[in-house]
Order: sequence, then structure tokens, then C-alpha cells
Amino acid sequence: MVLAAGAAVGAFFATRTVRARLASPTPSPTVSTPAALREAAASPSPLPSGPAGLPPQPKAVAAALRPELGNPGLGARLRAEVVDLSTGRALFSQGAGAPAAPASTAKLLTAAAVLTVHRPGYRIATTVRSGTPGTVVLVGGGDPTLTGAAAGTPGAYPQAARISDLAAQLKSAHVQVKRVVVDDSLFTGPAISPNWAPEDVPSTYASAIYPVLADGGRPSPKAAVRSADPDLAAGHELAAALGAPKLPVSRTDKRSTGRILATVHSAPLSTLVEQMLQESDNVIAECLARQVALARHRPPSFTGSAAAIRQVLSGLGVDAGTGMVDGSGLSASDRLTVQTLTRLLRVMTVTGSAALHDVIASLPVAAWSGTLDARYVSGAARSGAGLVRAKTGTLTGVSSLAGVVHDRGGRLLGFAFIADRAPSTPAADAALDDLTSALARCVCH
Repeated sequence: MVLAAGAAVGAFFATRTVRARLASPTPSPTVSTPAALREAAASPSPLPSGPAGLPPQPKAVAAALRPELGNPGLGARLRAEVVDLSTGRALFSQGAGAPAAPASTAKLLTAAAVLTVHRPGYRIATTVRSGTPGTVVLVGGGDPTLTGAAAGTPGAYPQAARISDLAAQLKSAHVQVKRVVVDDSLFTGPAISPNWAPEDVPSTYASAIYPVLADGGRPSPKAAVRSADPDLAAGHELAAALGAPKLPVSRTDKRSTGRILATVHSAPLSTLVEQMLQESDNVIAECLARQVALARHRPPSFTGSAAAIRQVLSGLGVDAGTGMVDGSGLSASDRLTVQTLTRLLRVMTVTGSAALHDVIASLPVAAWSGTLDARYVSGAARSGAGLVRAKTGTLTGVSSLAGVVHDRGGRLLGFAFIADRAPSTPAADAALDDLTSALARCVCH
């Protein structure tokens, strides 16, 4: 899809939602595009060129933010920090060292940790092994995007490995199947976090976390509500793909050591990270957190994964504290400081590996992609459209936003805001959009 130069900004906003549904948030235009869109498609740099990019000053940043800080949508308390990512200098700080519920901005920690312990091209394997005579064992490696969609039809996630391909390999090998067993031995601890709210599972945004599940824990690729038993659902999908949907399916927590009969691999890890960040997918986040735990020889559970992520980030020079109890930020008990988030953003943009730099390019873009596709579309916030890249976060009473934006002088700023006493999520989201758009408009030197 392209934007006509004459349509410019109007066409940009009219097509933002359609484009957010594409596999990649970066368009491939064949004609000139608005400046905001060119900025959105480019990889952000902390180092400005030419005479622009004079060092931003705290007084100027505070002056830019001041008109928006009194917005009642922010509620009774705002934790905030803005930093110059080139130098790490704090330009604005308000309760930056006080822990608060980060909501889904916590997924930035999971993204950084998993891309530190694994290369971006790493793929998660799902196998079928031989069991007792007539039994095959579906062995999960923790791929959250494995799909039960029929061959040739889309699953819940682009580029996903397919259960139908496992079935095809079994059929090609003339394996006789009378029973399917699902091997859940890779993960430990409860499948549903005791720190999550009762209504979180099953829901549209979370399922139980097993090493075997399909389509993000959905019982079928197009299902809206996810499952409390997604492992068994995946086993039933394998049976159906074999042409025998009434085969008995059961689970085991004993590791299968039988001969490998079939194997499929997930999309590259970098793709899974992008899918997690774009749509704030809690199931992908929890499965990736367990990949960190496995790589660090920690228990692949909620608490073990959180500890492993903390250990990896410490190695990057980022202190995440001890307040995280999961890898997604879904728990209201999670605690993180905005200072931790801005320090991590600096690692991702300046001091970290190339894989971590790519996390910034995977973030939703204001009025363009992912969880920001319908934000920054009206009022003063429009000035941030196409310019703000950020991870969103939402819980009851909590709205958060952490990401990057260039100021008018060309300097790349990192920001993290947590409004944890917000009376209304839409109002708080809009207020945070106004804050970050003020940074985009700021002549901060």
C-alpha cells in the first residue's frame, strides 16, 4: 500500500489501521511520503547530523512538559523520566526511582533479555516423538505461535510453524497413531500465575502457559478467547490434522525420550519479539521469558523466568530491582521504576548489541502500527504521529508508555511514564500521548 504525495497527512491517518494489520509495520512506498511517515520507517539514531542536535537542557524539557503534567487524565500520581539517550543525562525526573506497576512496558525487559541469551535468528523447535505402540508424543519447545490452522490458511501469527506440517511428516513416514500425548515437561511451576487476576485466564489476552500450545494459547486459530488448557487443544489439533479428530489426547509431565518422528521450527526469535511488542502479546512474552530461564539454567516458571531476566539485565548494566513476578507485566503485583526503563532504552539505542538496537525498530509507531495505531490521531497529540515509538501498558488504574522520540533539535530522547492511579484508561492514554508529543515539538536546547 502506498501513500500519494498529494494526499500526504490525510492519507496517512486514513490508512493507519489497515497497515497496522500487515506482517511488518514498515511500508514499502513507491512514491514520496510525508515526513512523519519517512521518520516512522527509518531506524532511529541517537546521533544527529549537521548543526542540529544541540544538547537538550532540563529547563527546556520541563517547560515543554509543564502544560501537560496537570492533565487530570494522569490521575493522582505520575512516575516520569526523560533522558538524552546520547549521553544518558536525565532531563526530567519525577518519582523516577520509586517502583510502580509497569503493566506491559515490562515486555521491554523480556525482549532485551531473550535477545541477549539467543541470537535473533534462533528458532524454537516443536517435535513429535514415538511413545508406546500406537502413541505419538507432541513435545513442546515453548513456541507460542505454533498454529493449528489447516495447510494454506493463515494462523494467528504470520510465519508460524504448523501442526499440519507435523501431521504431514507422520503420514509420510506411515506412522500409525491411536493416541496423542502432550509432553509438558519443559516448563515448571504453575501454568497460570498465582499473581494474575482470576479473570485473566481464560481471556482474550492470556491463556495458561505451557510449552505446548498453539496460536498464542487459543483453542483454534480464529478463537477470540484463549484457553486454560491450550496444551490439550494443540494435541486435539494434531489429531484432527491426522484425519482422526476423535483420537484420545492426554498430557504428561515426564520427558519423552522416544525417537523423533517429525519437527517444525518457529519464525526467527526477532520476529517473535516484534509480534510480542507490536500487539503486547502476554502469551508470547511469558514463553519468551521461559527461554531466558532455560538459557540461564533457571527454573522455567514465572518466578524463575523473572529472576533470569533480572540476571541478564544486570549483565547489561540495568538494575531491574526485585519487584517483577512475571515476564509480561500482566500482574498487578509487578513493580518496576521508570528509571530502569530509561536505562534499558539507552542500552537498546546506544550501548547494547545490534540485536537490542533492533528492538527499538520493533516498537509500535504512533498512529501507524500495533497498539499505537489508533492513538496520536487528534488534537495536540497529532504532532507525535509517526515520530513516537513506544511500548504501551495498561492495567486497571494503570497506564504506561516507554519509548523514544526525536526532539525538534534532532536529539533522540528516551522516556518512560507510569500513571498508576489513573481514573480512566482512555483518558490516561490520551494524556500520555500529549506528553510525548510535547517532546516531539520541543526545541529543547
